[in-house]
Amino acid sequence: MDSVLNFIKQPWPWYLAGPLIGLTVPALLLVGNKSFGISSSLRHICAACFPSKIPFFTYNWKKEVWNLFFVAGIAIGGFIASILLANPNPVQLNPQTVADLQQLGVKDFSHLLPIDIFSFENLFSLKGLFFFVLGGFLVGFGTRYAGGCTSGHSIMGLSNLQWPSLVATIAFMLGGFIMTWLILPQIFNLF
Repeated sequence: MDSVLNFIKQPWPWYLAGPLIGLTVPALLLVGNKSFGISSSLRHICAACFPSKIPFFTYNWKKEVWNLFFVAGIAIGGFIASILLANPNPVQLNPQTVADLQQLGVKDFSHLLPIDIFSFENLFSLKGLFFFVLGGFLVGFGTRYAGGCTSGHSIMGLSNLQWPSLVATIAFMLGGFIMTWLILPQIFNLF
């Protein structure tokens, strides 16, 4: 049992983790013709908790309750992984990534997210406004505008050979590259 626990605690190689994630698609399709995606769960929660006459939230959300259990399972699994199965070693990053981030002022790599950016102290600062509020809004807007999240389009949509998912995945990647190489350094220069 101890060797199994040690295996689970270690970072999994791509050739194990990738196929396991990929097998989610046929499993969902076989179980009940369901689509993989997380962003629609917020709509289901709003429709369930705040019933109103807003057309966007007027639908049978109970038909999609499985998605809420799926998201709850992800949250519970994340808690278990981060608390009970936590790897005591620091997150391993490519040395070039560390050097690039250090040039931008990110110094602490001891946590899952850089504390220099994502800390409670930064929440109520101008930096927090940029990263938490504006960043969160842009992610939410982009997800809604694209008709789904990265996981929905890139895992489920591409598996089903959907043209809009290919366009969305390319746009997600381009946006990530532009943000990383062009916009993020400018934001860090402000602070």
